[in-house]
Amino acid sequence: MLRRVYGFDTPAISQAIRALLNTENAVMNRPAVEAGLAICEAGGDFADGIMAYEGSWLGGETFVSFDKRAVMLLSSHGQSARLLAI
Repeated sequence: MLRRVYGFDTPAISQAIRALLNTENAVMNRPAVEAGLAICEAGGDFADGIMAYEGSWLGGETFVSFDKRAVMLLSSHGQSARLLAI
C-alpha cells in the first residue's frame, strides 16, 4: 500500500515500519515484523514475509503462492516455498 498508493520507496517503507516498531504505544509481533522487513528490504512485499513467518509459526511447512518473486525471495532466505501454477 505504501509503495503502490503513496509512492514510498523501500527505504522509506522500512524506516516507517521500524519507527512504529520502536514506539512504546504500539504492540506487534516483533519477529513477524522483522521477517516482513527482511523480505521488503530484499525487494519483495512486507506482507509476504509476515505471511510466511506466521504460516511457519502455525506449523506450515511450505509457503505457497502464485507470486514468483515472493517464492524466489523466500527461498533465498531459507524458507521452503513453492510456486503454484494455474
